Amino acid sequence: MPTAHSWTDLVVRPVVDTAHLVRFRGATVRRPRVARIAWGTMLGITAAVVVVPALAPGAGAPTGRAFDALLLLPTFMAGFLVLALVSAVASGGGRELLPHEQAVAHPVSPTTDHLGALLLAPLNIAWLLQAWFLLGSAAWAKGPDGLLALEVVLLVWLALATALAQVVAWSVEAVRRRSHGVAVVRTAGVALALVALWLQLTDRWGPLLDALPTLELVVAGLDGHSPRWWATVAGMLVALVATVALGAWPAHLTARRLPRDEQRVESASHAARPTPCSELGMLLRLDRASVWRAVPMRRGLGVLAVGPGLVALAGGLTWDMVVVLPGLVVSGGVLLFGVNAWSLDGRGGLWRESLPVDPALVFRARSLVMAEWLLSAAAVTVVLASLRAGVPDASEAAALLCALVVVTAQVVAVAMTWSIRRPFSVDLRSARATPAPPVVMVGYSARLATSTTITAMVFSALSWTAPWWVSVAVAAPFLAWSGVRWRRAQRRWVDAPTRALVVTTVAA
Repeated sequence: MPTAHSWTDLVVRPVVDTAHLVRFRGATVRRPRVARIAWGTMLGITAAVVVVPALAPGAGAPTGRAFDALLLLPTFMAGFLVLALVSAVASGGGRELLPHEQAVAHPVSPTTDHLGALLLAPLNIAWLLQAWFLLGSAAWAKGPDGLLALEVVLLVWLALATALAQVVAWSVEAVRRRSHGVAVVRTAGVALALVALWLQLTDRWGPLLDALPTLELVVAGLDGHSPRWWATVAGMLVALVATVALGAWPAHLTARRLPRDEQRVESASHAARPTPCSELGMLLRLDRASVWRAVPMRRGLGVLAVGPGLVALAGGLTWDMVVVLPGLVVSGGVLLFGVNAWSLDGRGGLWRESLPVDPALVFRARSLVMAEWLLSAAAVTVVLASLRAGVPDASEAAALLCALVVVTAQVVAVAMTWSIRRPFSVDLRSARATPAPPVVMVGYSARLATSTTITAMVFSALSWTAPWWVSVAVAAPFLAWSGVRWRRAQRRWVDAPTRALVVTTVAA
């Protein structure tokens, strides 16, 4: 007979189970020493972000850039919430603390899954960068006097915004899993994008941002340890606990419904097409289908291609800023599968390896498909951004094309190297899957974001300071070095023992 859930089943057990899963994931880290260094580095950067800007000259000044940062602080807080929302919704409810295939054999409740997704949310380079930017801006705007009170408000806000985003993400995923839910979610997304564009074109963003409740939070943080500050922090903490608890309800609702996107991919039938006339053509078809039929790849590439483009379209970015966008899109797109490219095959990797095909040809096909997807996503972003940027001159067009080709070559070479050096066994059929463990993904994304951003900024400067041929000349050594790295990775893949290790790992 059904019995009512006890307090232990509803609250205590999910928390205890989450702690067990965290320890389990920590015990599976291949290099614990490197993981400890990574955690220490992130904590050190966070401390530096909070302290260093407050001690810089001009920090806390009532006029100038510090005052401008203070005025924009409520907007930055709202922007962080939007980023957390988009990230959580695109990943189908957040990242998995325990992969779905492993969770089947263990009594992991949806509440535990919800808490695990909340814990993994900060292990995202976009989340970290935005959080550091927010904390650093507050330190610069406030200065050392009374900084602790403001930073406490912002830290609680980071947690509250992440929890709010998780609730929305679970709710959207529950709707997506209903009949016609996919169409409803896509229609709502397009409608929201059109509304945001309309607000920008009609200059209504300013009054809307001024009316946000984040303004009251900043004012309370500036009051110091006053009764208003205590009431605000207490209210936010209560809201945080309530939001975390509320998120369990849509998580349970989602768990009771089948993921329609994934089920459609698994059960769909595809008509046979004419056989390509070359081995490379067949390999390209297989790899393209692997990417297109993976739900996280489709969603992620769509968000990465359209999101920055809409931001650039709404903001009316000039061409020197548009040149930076391909680096951001390409570095984000390769994190969807490129850093563990052979995991696309999964268990089918054993069958793929048995085919009478030159291993070097397999490597080239995988690299070409990765480059195609990254270039396609970046091209969509550039096209959207160009609608308000006007017609570029020769220097701007050359810098843009060179930046696009260079960052793509850089990322493909690095990703193929990492895919052979550190393969992981993951199931990329799930919308919440990542190609590598969370801590590893943070390291990958930080390195990729740094290299691609620096490269894009070089070409952005060349777009308005040098003639077009300078961009082409500068691109040549970048491409040459990327070609060298790519050739090294190919030689490692052709080596039979190395290839066997990679294939057996991803197919495990």
